[in-house]
Amino acid sequence: MAVVPDRNQPSGEPALAENDAERRRRRAQFLRELNEAKALRERVQPRRARVARMRQQMRMRTFRW
Repeated sequence: MAVVPDRNQPSGEPALAENDAERRRRRAQFLRELNEAKALRERVQPRRARVARMRQQMRMRTFRW
């Protein structure tokens, strides 16, 4: 794992915990926005959303472990 040095940290101390926390925060924000966009799409295009759900269910049913 490559550690990107933080400008505010002394050069000898890696900022792994802060980078990890920041990455998790950005990921959580992204997932919230993605779910919001999916919900909006379902409201705006219900038929297309239903077809997409059916396709996803079919993919999950035919998935082999």
